[in-house]
Order: sequence, then structure tokens, then C-alpha cells
Amino acid sequence: MAALEAAEAALGLRQEQHEEEEENHHHGHEGGGEPAALNGLVVSEKVKSNNIDGTIPESELETEEKGAEEEHPRQSESNILDVSSDYPRDKHISIQRHLADLEKLADLREEERKPCPLCPEEKFRACYSHKLHRHLQNLHWKVSVEFEGYRMCICHLSCRPVKPNLVGDPTLSKMGAHYHCIICSATIIRRTDMIGHINRHVNKGETESRFITVRAPKSSYKVVKESATDVQVLPNHSTPQKTDSFFNPKMKLNRQLTFCALAVLAGERKPIECLDAFGATGIMGLQWAKHLRSSVKVTINDCNENSVTMIKENCHLNKMKVKLNIKEEDKVETVGNGEENSDTIEVTKMDANVVMHLRSFDFIHLDPFGSSVNYLDSAFRNVRNLGIVSLTSTDISSLYAKAQHVAFRHYGCNIVRTEYYKELAARTVIAAVTRAAARCNKGIEVLLAVALEHFVLVVVRVLRGPTPADDSAKKVRYLIHCQWCEERVFQKEGSMVEENPYQQLPCDCYGSMPGKTAVLLGPLWSGALFNTGFLRRMLLEAMEYGLDEAQSLLKTLISEAECTPPKHLSTHSPGDENKQEECGVYIRTPNASAECYLVHGKRKSEEVLRSTAKRQRPEHSAEHPPFYYNIHRHSIKGMNMPKLNKFLTYLSEAGYRVSRTHFDPMGVRTNAPLAQFKTVLMQYSTPTYVGAQAEGPLRLPGEIHVGEEVPAATAIKVEEAELVEDDKAGVATTVFTQSYPTDCAAD
Repeated sequence: MAALEAAEAALGLRQEQHEEEEENHHHGHEGGGEPAALNGLVVSEKVKSNNIDGTIPESELETEEKGAEEEHPRQSESNILDVSSDYPRDKHISIQRHLADLEKLADLREEERKPCPLCPEEKFRACYSHKLHRHLQNLHWKVSVEFEGYRMCICHLSCRPVKPNLVGDPTLSKMGAHYHCIICSATIIRRTDMIGHINRHVNKGETESRFITVRAPKSSYKVVKESATDVQVLPNHSTPQKTDSFFNPKMKLNRQLTFCALAVLAGERKPIECLDAFGATGIMGLQWAKHLRSSVKVTINDCNENSVTMIKENCHLNKMKVKLNIKEEDKVETVGNGEENSDTIEVTKMDANVVMHLRSFDFIHLDPFGSSVNYLDSAFRNVRNLGIVSLTSTDISSLYAKAQHVAFRHYGCNIVRTEYYKELAARTVIAAVTRAAARCNKGIEVLLAVALEHFVLVVVRVLRGPTPADDSAKKVRYLIHCQWCEERVFQKEGSMVEENPYQQLPCDCYGSMPGKTAVLLGPLWSGALFNTGFLRRMLLEAMEYGLDEAQSLLKTLISEAECTPPKHLSTHSPGDENKQEECGVYIRTPNASAECYLVHGKRKSEEVLRSTAKRQRPEHSAEHPPFYYNIHRHSIKGMNMPKLNKFLTYLSEAGYRVSRTHFDPMGVRTNAPLAQFKTVLMQYSTPTYVGAQAEGPLRLPGEIHVGEEVPAATAIKVEEAELVEDDKAGVATTVFTQSYPTDCAAD
């Protein structure tokens, strides 16, 4: 009986405790000012006090305390700042709605000296109410930042300590003025920076405290249309550091070239699996799926949750079905009618390296923010044989030799600023690609290399096997560059050290100039930058889909690959017998070139690959010459240069291969050495002033022909002898005050 009475007493005590606990929670919600942590503390104290009188086990007490802690975060989540809420829960005292709320903190009603609630005592001493009112209004309230009805006033408290003074006394160090962010509780010093900080939160859709991400309102979206594809973007879509949905309209040409390369691959084998590793808005993958339809299976990946949501919305905007595969398991969710067809796009939320390690693809496009070297090993690990890897590098400050230490850190390449810096950047990227492919026992064939103002685009075909890997690795060499005349030549193959590597340069600057005149650049890709057959097929695809911007560039690339003037674009070599003409452009049939083989299966047999390599070996002699010369860089002072197209004709008549280049609008790609280049340029230049020499080209002596090699010293002597003879004869000729040697330094 005694045990039964004790049990009933204990049960009654527990019921009373639950009633008191519910009453405390009820009063805490109604009051609104008492924090949840205090409520939990009061309950635990009462439970402990009751445990002294009653006999409650410790295990039950621990379970009750855990239950109170679980209710604790739930209540805090309900009090998180929302746009519709009236009062934020964990805000700083410097964040208020009205000036009167800020004055209540100082309690200005009493006629006593009161300190400022936002300033330390050593900065602002206690004063009377009228002076404190002016201080709060002028110093704190007027320079506040407003957001959703709240004012973030400037704060001088010890929330953000600054560095000590030069004396080193920590007591003399002052506290810096700052603002408290209402969204993320960050402390920011300047008012303009605080405004920009809040705007970035709004553009990302982060309008709640503690970075609780919500979707931005539909009114803030902007619909952009490109190549019959609509995408939704945020207002700050052109700034990659401040938005998740990065969309750059200036990269339209890049997207068109990538699409043409994929269209050519889709014509070889169907269907192909292609990956856009950095989707952002999904514009590139949507264009692939919308135009190529059943020929491709598109996968768009991004590691940002907001970007993945944006990609799915853009897919529905373009009437595409979305196949979700967010996690690494085989858990697939289909959004749409539940059927997989040609209009289905797979959207994944993973790191780009993880996606490329897990699956194999036929076509991979890498377009990260900055350098793409961190993703090359993953890209070449699982890419299929004869597949294509396309990568875009936007770190032009390092590639264009403005930050040389960054280029050495990322690419392991030593470069300097030269007149051919854009081609130098393309060869730097290809060298990094070659080394990454060789580590996976794969070789590459460069199909396309474009370096423009904003990006460097490289498209390569993957050749599986150690033999292609060795052949590709041998084409990575060092470059010897003369700093005086900017002549350049790739270092010869071999591991033996030469006694005088300057002898490989065609110029004689080392003998005529003091000190070291050349630098060693690289390692760089020394092979061809273009594949003519692939470029012609890309031009056909661009004509078919109406890509006007890509057509003009591809025509320039074809003439540059063949090293012929643009007017001779469709001229074919006599050895290419099996050719067909489509849309005014000659293309090779499958019997003539292995590049145009239509691969209906997954991969070619080894015999076909060997025969392909044998047929391509004789064509290596017809590769375009490396690098180019800028005609303005080597112009002659006091002389008018001929027009660029005429100058190309003059060089061609002299027996050299010549073409224009997309790297430089005033560049000339030719196999002529720099000495002959300057000789022809001076021959067809005219004086700038009138009355000196009759119109027409400047004639050289009859002993020197254009096609011959002219040493620098010989050219100087010929010019001096010509001037002396003209002076003796009394003929009114142009008197040159200085000689123009072939090894003169560039401007």
C-alpha cells in the first residue's frame, strides 16, 4: 500500500510539472519578448526542484530536457525574419524600425545623464536627453541603410575590433564604426558596401535571416532569347561573382562554335551523350537539345542549388522535359509525362569532377569561371574514344601574359607579352590539355583553337591508346623568342643540350646585340591549331542552322588553316581527288580522309585507326606555319605601308604561304622568315611626304631577289651603297637618316 501511494504521488507531481511547463510555453508565446532559451532554463530548474521532493528517475529527466531542446529550435525557426514578419528575432540593437525605438533603448524620458546605446563610453560620454536625441538622430539614424522597413544604423560598439595602434598598447585601440547586416549578421564598414551587400542578397533571393534561401519574385526575372532558345536570368546575370545564374551575351560566338562542333560529331554517330558541366542558366544544353533533338542525350550539371532550379524552369519554358538525377544513387525522378524521349534533358546537381568520374560521355564542354585546368583530369578519364572535349578558359589576364606568375602556377608555362600573345595563350592551353590526356594514356587531335577578347576556346578529339599519347606529348616543346626583333622558333627535338641555342634563331641579334637577347618560353603546343576538314563541316552546320556570326569566323579559320588568302578559300590541293562540293564549299568524302568517317558504332576498330594515322602522316608537311607577324609592328618609319590584302598578294607572289589570322586583324601568318617579311614590306612601301620619290614601290638592287635569304649585315651594306650612289649622281631621291636592319627592335 505504501508503494502504491508513493507511485500515485509521483504521478501527480509529473502531471503538475507538465501543466506548469505548458503554462510557461503559453505565456512565452503570448509575451513575445521572452526568449525560448529562458523558457527552457526555467522549466529545467523547476523540474530539478521538483525532483528533490519527488522520486523521478534521472533518465526521465534527461528525456524531458531533450524534448525541451527539440522544441527550442522549432520555436526559433518560426521566429526567423521574414518579409511579412513584424520583428526579427535575433537582430542587433542597431537594427530598428523607427527612431523612437532607438530612443527607447536610451530611455530619454528620465531627466538624467544617459549613455548612447550604440557608442562606447570612451567615444561618447553620458549626457542629457536633448543632446542624446540629436546624437542618435544625426550620427546613427541619418546614415542608416534601409531594407524592408528596417533601418541598419551605424554602430560603434566592440562588435568589430580594429588593429592596435603603432604604439602597441591594446587599451588605446579604438573600435571601428560598422553596420550589421539584417540578413546574415555580417559587419561591414562603409555604407556603400553595405548597400551593395544587401543588393547581392536580394539578387540571390536571400531575403531571410541566416541565409534561408527563397526564390526571388517572378517580377525580378528577365527572359533572354538566343538562337530560338528562351532562358530566365536575374538582373545581375552578367556578373559571375554576384549571381548564380551567370549569362554573358558576349559569349554568344563561343556557344555557336561549340554547337557546330557538337553537330559535326552528331553526324558521325548517333545518339551521343553530351555534358554541359557548368550549366548556370542551361542555355547551351537547351540549344543542343532543341536543335539536334534525337541525335543527342543532353546532361546539364551545376553544383549550385539555385542554378539547378533555374535550369529546370528554363527547360519547362522551352517545353523540354526534365529528368532529375541529383544524387549519386540510381534514384531517378522524371518531371513531365513520365516518358523519356528526344525532348528530355537530364539535370544533375554535383561537382563537375564527380559527374565526369561517374559516367562516360562522347562530348564534354567545360566552361568554368576562370581556368579549366582543375577539371581536365576528370574530363579525359571517362571520355569515350574519338569523343570531343571542348573547354573555354576565361582567365585571360594570366593567359595573355598580364599575370605571368598565375600562368606559371596554373599551366606550368613561362610566357611573356609578345605580338603573338593570343596564339601563345591558345598553345599554352593545348599543352595543358595534352599533358592531362597523356596521363590517362590518351592522345589528342586539335580540331579548333580560338583566342578572342574574352575567352580562349579549344576543341580536341580524343584518341585512346599509349601510341597517340606519346605522339601528342612529343609536340609539346619550348619556344625560343628573340626580345629584339621578336623572331621565334620552336626548339628542336631531342634531349641533348646545345652549346649555343641562339643558333636556332634565323636572326643574328645575339651576335650584334650585347648580352642575352632571347628567352625560353613554354612548354607550348607545337602542332597544328586547326583541322581543315572538321572546320569545313562546321561551316556547313553553321549555314544549316543560320549561325551568321560563326560563319564569318569559320571562313577565316579555314583560310588560316590552309594558309591561303580568303579569296582562294574553296581552292583544293591536287592530291585531294575525292571531294564533293556542298553550299559552295569543298568537303572530302569518307574514302579520302579519315576525318570524315561516319562512325555508326561506339568506336572504330584498331585497324581503321592505324590506317587513318598512316593516311594522315603525309599531310603533316602541309600544316599551317606557326605564329604570325603584325604588319604595323614591323612597319618602317616615314613610309606608307601597302594595303594588307595587297601585301598578302606580294608575299604570295614571292613564293611564300600566306594568310590572315583571326588572332590579330592586322596579323599575317606566313612561313617567310622575319628578314624576308621586312624586305618585301619595305620594297612595296612608299614615302609619306611628297616630292622625294615618284610614286611606286621602293626598288631594291638587282642583285637581291625577293625569294632569296638576305642576311642582316648584307641588307645594311646594300642600303648604304645605294645612298652613296644616289648622292654622287645628284638625283633627287629620298635621303634616309637611319638604316633599317632586319634585326631592329620592335616598338
